[in-house]
Amino acid sequence: MAKKLWGGRFKKETDKEFFEFQKSIQYDYKLAEFDIAHSLIHTSALANAKIISGKEKSKLHKALKKIESDIKKGIYHYDAQAEDIHTDIQNKVQNLIGSLALKMHTLRSRNDQVAFDEKMYCHFNAGKIAQFLQDLILSVRLLKSKYKNVKIVGYTHTQRAQKVLFSDYLGAYECMFERDKKKIEAFVKGLDIHIGAGALAGSSIAGNYASAIKEYLKGKKGLKIQISVNTLDDVSSRDFIIDLLNILILIQLHLSRLAEDMILYSTKEFNFINLPEEFCTGSSLMPHKKNPDFLELVRGYTGRVYGNLSAILTMMKGLPLTYNRDMQLDKEPLFSSVEIVSSELKIMANLIKALELNMTAIEQALEDEELDAVEEAEEMVREHGISFSRAHEIVGKRIARKK
Repeated sequence: MAKKLWGGRFKKETDKEFFEFQKSIQYDYKLAEFDIAHSLIHTSALANAKIISGKEKSKLHKALKKIESDIKKGIYHYDAQAEDIHTDIQNKVQNLIGSLALKMHTLRSRNDQVAFDEKMYCHFNAGKIAQFLQDLILSVRLLKSKYKNVKIVGYTHTQRAQKVLFSDYLGAYECMFERDKKKIEAFVKGLDIHIGAGALAGSSIAGNYASAIKEYLKGKKGLKIQISVNTLDDVSSRDFIIDLLNILILIQLHLSRLAEDMILYSTKEFNFINLPEEFCTGSSLMPHKKNPDFLELVRGYTGRVYGNLSAILTMMKGLPLTYNRDMQLDKEPLFSSVEIVSSELKIMANLIKALELNMTAIEQALEDEELDAVEEAEEMVREHGISFSRAHEIVGKRIARKK
């Protein structure tokens, strides 16, 4: 087993099966970049408090930034035997500069680190999702302009209803994704990232964090980090994850509805839409098939995104203050939803740009006289002065006689 950040009061080795069961490095390695940010700020605070020297701080920062560089280059590899990302990074720093690394964890707790790391993860990834939404919105607008004056069949109850502009149909999804974008931008703006909570009761060097935070934030626009206001709340709350997953649920809902529409309208029975082949697959048996697999997976992943929120809500229900190990299980649902929605938005934006209408099938469907029934009844009201209920009845009976 790799070196741990704890264990002084224990006489026996950790049971191997329990160690494998409880470790989190296999998924929380995704927080590595943000855990380094915590360490950079914390070691600056230690130097401000004269607990470590300026020279020691420089050595620690150099090692941390080396690891940070490896992460950004994609060459960072975690030790599968480390307990968690906090332990892995400390061990890597120790491999670089020796026992000085042991001072890095002075007067801090993993409880504070993980809350900080997860908030940083949410901040940066929510910002990316906002941009992915904007890209999708631009793709929708591009398709709207391509078929600006084209009419299609509009449906209620999956039954033919009235003629509508295809641009208005797309505009409905544009409105949905615009609302999603506003929600996630508000989330990023309102997210409070705190540091210095300790295990639960704060840190004796809390006053030394202010200048350390200022030093770290130089050149980093849009990022706000503050000293903990209520340390007990900081280490025990995961409201920010629940808030983000609530927004991701709505994005997923809207993506799933759009996917279902395109699946339906691309079938031979409708044949209104030609899906780009790059986002479809074939059949291993039937040579003629072009299956809308990406769209079906979007629809299918909706259950997982919904379930991820349910998992977090259930985990947090009734937990006593403050931190409990249950909360380790918040990471996989968070990462899962962020990664699913991010991938879907990027691919959907490209699919929408390449989508084409089958004008022959659409024009044939628009010949259905029933699509003009509302307009016919309105015309009778205007020309003959009868009530709309009477006009409704007349038109309805005429249509029934043709069945």
